[in-house]
Amino acid sequence: MRSEIVVVGGGAGGLELACKLGRKLGPSKVMLVDSRLYHIWKPSLHEVAAGTLDIHQEGLSYQMLAHDNGFTFAYGPLVALDAGQRRLRVGAVSTAAGEEVLPERGIDFTSLVIAVGSVSNYFGVPGAEQHTISLNATEDAERFRLRLLRLLAGAEQDMSEGKPAAVDIVIIGGGATGVELAAELREASGVYASYGFQHLDALRDVRITLLEGAPRILAPLPERVAGAALTLLEQRAIKVVTDCRVSTIEAGKVTDNAGRVYPADLCVWAAGIRAPELLSTLGLATNRGGQLEVDAFLRVKGSEHIYAMGDCAACIDRNGKPVPPRAQSAHQQADFLLATFLRQAAGKPAQQLGYAYTDYGSLVSMGSTTSVGSLMGALRGFNWFVDGFFARMMYLSLHLLHHRAVLGTVRTGLLALARFLIRRTTPLVKLH
Repeated sequence: MRSEIVVVGGGAGGLELACKLGRKLGPSKVMLVDSRLYHIWKPSLHEVAAGTLDIHQEGLSYQMLAHDNGFTFAYGPLVALDAGQRRLRVGAVSTAAGEEVLPERGIDFTSLVIAVGSVSNYFGVPGAEQHTISLNATEDAERFRLRLLRLLAGAEQDMSEGKPAAVDIVIIGGGATGVELAAELREASGVYASYGFQHLDALRDVRITLLEGAPRILAPLPERVAGAALTLLEQRAIKVVTDCRVSTIEAGKVTDNAGRVYPADLCVWAAGIRAPELLSTLGLATNRGGQLEVDAFLRVKGSEHIYAMGDCAACIDRNGKPVPPRAQSAHQQADFLLATFLRQAAGKPAQQLGYAYTDYGSLVSMGSTTSVGSLMGALRGFNWFVDGFFARMMYLSLHLLHHRAVLGTVRTGLLALARFLIRRTTPLVKLH
C-alpha cells in the first residue's frame, strides 16, 4: 500500500486533517490509519460514560467518512516505522475470539503525520491502573457505563429486600474531564433512577466524590470559573476534596496521603496524561515525557518528512510558547498542516511563518443545560466569564464546528446540526 500523505490517528485533529485534505486531493493522495472503526469527539466521552449520550448516535464510521471525504482508510494500529525508507507497519486486526480479520501490512508514504493522542499517566500510584477506569477511548466509556448500571441494579435489588445499599463513585482529578464527568453522572443517576428503580434515590444513594491534588479544581482556568463550577457541583450534592494526594487504590477504596479512606465501587482516573509508549520505539526525537519533539512547523526534529500534532507532540510555537494539550490546539494544528500540504501539492513555496497557538478560552460542561468558562478577548490577558445557557450553547458550538469539519458539505452539516441540537439541548431530567 502507498499514499502521498498518511495520517496516523483519527482523533479530533488527525481526522479533521484527513477529511480536509481528502476533499482537496483525493483518496490516491491521502490515507488515515486508526486502530478503531469509529470516531467520537473525545470531550464527549464523559457523556457516553454517564449514559446521557448514546455512542451509536454519536460515533462516526471512519470508512463512511473516508467515502464521503475522499481519503483512504486503513484499519489497524501503528506498530513500527522505518523513517529512512518512509514505510510504516500497521498491525494485524483480530476478532475478540482471536480470528484474524486483517493481516499486518506495510504502508509507504511521502509525508507522515503522527496524531496518536495521549494515554493516562498514573504517576506510579499503586493500584491506579488496575482498579480505575480512564476515559481515553469509547470502550473505556462504555465499560464504565455498563458497570455503573450493574451497580445501580444491585443497589436497587438490595433495597427491595430491605438491605441498606448505595453506590460510591470516586473521580480522581479535578480538571475539565473530572468535573464534567461528575456533573454528568449526577444528571445520569437521576435518569437511571427513573428507569424502573422504585427504591433508589439519585441524590441520596449515588454518592459522588471528586478528589483533586491542587488547592482548587480546574487549576489552569481562572478562579472565577473554578468557583462557579464548584458551586454547581455542590448544588448537585457532589463532594469535592482538594489538596488531596491519592496514595493507593484498592478494590473498593481509595486512600490518600493523610490516611483518609474513600469507599469506591467505581473509580475513574482523570488526573493526568502522557504520550503513548509506542512513540519511544519509532526512532524519532522524543522529550522526557515521551512526546515527539517538533519545531514550529510541526516537523519532527531530524525528520523533514514526518510531522506530529496534538497531545503526542511537544511543540514550541513560533512565539516561543509551549502549546497545551487541548482540543483547540489540535484543531489549529490541523489547519496549519492543511495549508502546508496544499502548498506542497500546488508546488508553492513553504509557509514562512511557523504555527502560533491562539487561546480562545475554555468552557466546561456542567450537564445538559449549563456550562461555565472564560472567553479570551482581543486584548492580551483579558477574558470574559460566561455561564448558564449562553455558555452551554457556546460549548455545543465547539462540537458542531468539529462535525462541520469532518462532514464536509453544507447540506450534511445542516442535517447533523438539526439532529445534534435536538439530541443535546433537551434536558434528560430536572434535579431539585
